[in-house]
Amino acid sequence: MGFLLTAAPIDPSVLMGALGDARTGAFVSFEGRVRDQNQGRPVRALDYEVYAPLAEKEGERIISEALGRFQVTHAVCVHRTGRLALGDIAVWVAVAAGHRSAAFEACRFIIDEVKARVPIWKKEHYADGAAEWVKGAAGPRKG
Repeated sequence: MGFLLTAAPIDPSVLMGALGDARTGAFVSFEGRVRDQNQGRPVRALDYEVYAPLAEKEGERIISEALGRFQVTHAVCVHRTGRLALGDIAVWVAVAAGHRSAAFEACRFIIDEVKARVPIWKKEHYADGAAEWVKGAAGPRKG
């Protein structure tokens, strides 16, 4: 499966089916959800913008690195784009492995690297009507 961008809601129950096989003894997942505040400011929604060609290439590179670096059998990361409401899943990472330690380490590696390297920008919409691009690890969006 690898790395995917989607404007559609993420359904982990559908995605998990592709991750198991007889080698899998551990499954670890992470869900990043839209929360109602950031740094004390009430948040009402988020917009994610992405440069898809580079994001997909870099995301696939991260998945490949995780598969090569950790003893895992499967790894996937799905990231939303567009407008998200409170509670929506913004990013979902899942890893299957023979043992739990490799699954935990690979899952953490993937989400940390996606945040640091993939060109996805987040705009927060606040309760007071203001909106601003939030500096992420990939840097703030210009314009």
